[in-house]
Amino acid sequence: MTVGVLRMSLRIPSRTLKEKRAIVRPVVERLRSRFNASVAEIDALDAVGLAVIAAAVISNDPRHADEQLQAIVAAVQDWRLDAELVDLETELLDA
Repeated sequence: MTVGVLRMSLRIPSRTLKEKRAIVRPVVERLRSRFNASVAEIDALDAVGLAVIAAAVISNDPRHADEQLQAIVAAVQDWRLDAELVDLETELLDA
């Protein structure tokens, strides 16, 4: 079994926390439903212009887990053309 973990830092074009939440919440919910992954905003919760989103997937094939993580990154970049990906970390853990 392989657990894939993804951490994305995004620069968000928002001036208030309310605007930020209006951008981040739909992205998180859409990723959860489309990829059947565990997704959450995990850091920089009070930073107006920054969002840190994590996703985790489980697979019996490490290649498949990595492909899922890469598809999640591509989806975020396609959906939010106004958000800039500033940092990306992926990790595959064998259990």
